[in-house]
Amino acid sequence: METNMNNRQVIRNIFFVLITVLVILPFATTFSEILAKVLLATPVSVFIQNYIVPFETRIVGVILHLIGAEVGVSDRFLIVSGRQLDVTWNCLGWQSLLFLLISFFTGLQGQFKFTSKVEAAAIGILGTFWVNIARIVFISILGGYFPSIFAVVFHDYFATLITALWLFFFWWFTYTFVLEERSDTRI
Repeated sequence: METNMNNRQVIRNIFFVLITVLVILPFATTFSEILAKVLLATPVSVFIQNYIVPFETRIVGVILHLIGAEVGVSDRFLIVSGRQLDVTWNCLGWQSLLFLLISFFTGLQGQFKFTSKVEAAAIGILGTFWVNIARIVFISILGGYFPSIFAVVFHDYFATLITALWLFFFWWFTYTFVLEERSDTRI
């Protein structure tokens, strides 16, 4: 019974964060830009740009090709339907990974088996990766086939909503199917 109350509290916390993000979305977008500029001055952004961006750009290119889009792929950009779309370290969804990691602090508390916590974390990280890939694919389609304003608005505003929806689904799935309570009460 106590676990159900904890589960509800986690969902309430995530819902509260979603409402807060939606209310302050313009400010959150501005803060994200500021944080991105701060991170740009660190070696982390260089590592991501040099190693992770090319990897994810190729994945997005393959998916776009599989769905029939006219696509060309470089380490730093995609050409979709003749339009060049730059892909930078800031486009990869580090914000959603940050939200996921923060939610772990609340969501993985409790008397759960260590192995189920590790499984939940792995599902969360992999799921967040694929949600971000899907987001980049969608933005690339918008950027390649529609006026660029559609891609910009989706990139800047709706991506946060998608992250929140993913987190709701992830935590529902995790509490329903993944996390197992320990039989003993030892820490």
